[in-house]
Amino acid sequence: MSKSFTQAPALLVLADGTVFKGKSLGKIGTTTGELCFNTGMTGYQEVFTDPSYYGQVLIMTSDHIGNYGVKQDEVESKSIKIAGMICKKYAGNNFSRLSGSQSLQDYFEINNLVGISDIDTRALTVHVRQAGAMNCIISSETEDVEALKKQLAAVPDMNGLDLAEKVSTKESYYYGDPSAKLKVAVLDCGIKENILKCLTDRGLYAKVFNCRTSFAEMEKWAPDGYFISNGPGDPAPMDYAIKTVQDVIAADKPLFGICLGHQLLALAEGVNTYKMHHGHRGLNHPVKNLVTGRSEITSQNHGFEVSAADIKKSPRVEITHVNLNDETIEGIRVKGKKAFSVQYHPESSPGPHDSRYLFDEFIAMMN
Repeated sequence: MSKSFTQAPALLVLADGTVFKGKSLGKIGTTTGELCFNTGMTGYQEVFTDPSYYGQVLIMTSDHIGNYGVKQDEVESKSIKIAGMICKKYAGNNFSRLSGSQSLQDYFEINNLVGISDIDTRALTVHVRQAGAMNCIISSETEDVEALKKQLAAVPDMNGLDLAEKVSTKESYYYGDPSAKLKVAVLDCGIKENILKCLTDRGLYAKVFNCRTSFAEMEKWAPDGYFISNGPGDPAPMDYAIKTVQDVIAADKPLFGICLGHQLLALAEGVNTYKMHHGHRGLNHPVKNLVTGRSEITSQNHGFEVSAADIKKSPRVEITHVNLNDETIEGIRVKGKKAFSVQYHPESSPGPHDSRYLFDEFIAMMN
């Protein structure tokens, strides 16, 4: 138990004019962002700290949020990255896990996160599935709906928004054992901690570079392979990263991309991306590996997708994985090159471990 707190009245206003009334959580204030939902039943702290969620207001569809508190080592980055949080039942300062270090309410206050609870998240999620992703505003400071609508109208759309620079490391840093046999250069577009762990646990030594770093600059470190990370926003405006990926492919270096990295690999090969109706976010998305014929249950978090029509016209890009729910593209590789990527998250934090073989395949490619 932590100090008590009082939940104030709060409003959630959507870009289409829909209004929900609830109670405040975290910091008293106002926040804006693109509305999205996650269907995972656990791992909320890892989700909140995932840089791929930067700029988004997240609906947690699981009924209870905060009931197992917070642990300092269950993070994917150094701070909360979501712009706001929406839930139905908020445990706040009550949590039952003995190993928990603090309550979710304390954690939100320290990270200045504004949110809203006591919302019918089932109805809200159905609304987003039908109407599509849209911007929203949460406020526990004012109940003036018209004023909030005016403020919301000024929020930019996620389409065309380059957010990778907002979350990328400013300075290069190292991760893992310097005596490792193989070295991997990581282009940080918003990398998750567990991706680095999955790489280094398999005997790689990583150097993490800012997303604007050129291939020539990374090549000075003489890495054995290149990893292009996940991250937030629209990949299409990231011409600097697309050029870097093109240079890696041209040099025929081993390359592995995840999520945003997957989209950047596609764009580097002339395959367009597009904004999805409401995205994929959760821990139970079925994917089929077309190479092996086996299915995987995957963890996903993305609002943009690679064009299947463009891939069919590409002489170099081959589809390796597809989503069994909607047949969207989940994995590709470049013919004749050591370059492949997946749209989902094989590091799966949180989520199933079905797809971690991909890290082993990357290492085998480097060897």
